[in-house]
Amino acid sequence: MASTSRIEANKVVCYAHPDAPLIEDYRAGDMICSECGLVVGDRVIDVGSEWRTFSNEKSGVDPSRVGGPENPLLSGGDLSTIIGPGRGDASFDSFGVSKYQNRRNISSTDRALINAFREINTMADRINLPKTIVDRANNLFKQVHDGKNLKGRANDAIASACLYIACRQEGVPRTFKEICAVSKISKKEIGRCFKLILKALETSVDLITTADFMSRFCSNLGLPNSVQRAATHIARKAGELDIVSGRSPISVAAAAIYMASQASADKRSQKEIGDIAGVADVTIRQSYKLMYPFAAKLFPEDFNFATPIEFLPQM
Repeated sequence: MASTSRIEANKVVCYAHPDAPLIEDYRAGDMICSECGLVVGDRVIDVGSEWRTFSNEKSGVDPSRVGGPENPLLSGGDLSTIIGPGRGDASFDSFGVSKYQNRRNISSTDRALINAFREINTMADRINLPKTIVDRANNLFKQVHDGKNLKGRANDAIASACLYIACRQEGVPRTFKEICAVSKISKKEIGRCFKLILKALETSVDLITTADFMSRFCSNLGLPNSVQRAATHIARKAGELDIVSGRSPISVAAAAIYMASQASADKRSQKEIGDIAGVADVTIRQSYKLMYPFAAKLFPEDFNFATPIEFLPQM
């Protein structure tokens, strides 16, 4: 018996009229050729909704019967059955109590995971982190929780540290202060959990460089691209010349932005830069003092000076 259909580019078509659109008979589950009426496919599964929704329904009851989305990080995939409210006399006993009630018991493990995932999602929303970082942080928390490596530590502290690690592993690091600002945990406790998680999971993170923060800091300060490029060049050159050895990349980035902005028409104060970078004015001054004597070597050759190097602020 000759086949009534053929598959072209993962698409079922009529063998006689490959360009003709197919009509789907939902009741019979058939795919019918609109040109010749040939049944091309039968027993087709309807993947659409199994309920109808009307715009004038105001009951607020969700008509779906498929449960919540499956979460592979929870035991059992978080599958559950919820009994709807009773509406007939047979739904209540003689005392007026509902005969059928929801008895969904969530294990303590799943409850802790759900709360931690909610906390990670909330923190990520506050600093506009994408879902990929949230998913990585959730997986890290799941590994730590299953391994029972950080017993005695608060789940919120572990969740904050997992979000910090996820940011660094995804190449968009955030500072401890930025994570601490959206968390209920102190910077010191997040740092402790960060070290313990790296040791427990036997994983590592790339070292932080000034380039990781430069574009974000300059964007938040409203500086043009020319200043950002100059600040990036200054910070990289200072590292190559070993001028700022021992200083944190964040303070070096802040000092480089200050130097570049002071030499341009778009000047920013130490306090403005410190508020964005999360470092103190004194910290910026200390790094700037080390870089100032070598300013002529640090600036790129094509930089357009609005303020000459010899008139830059001396700390």
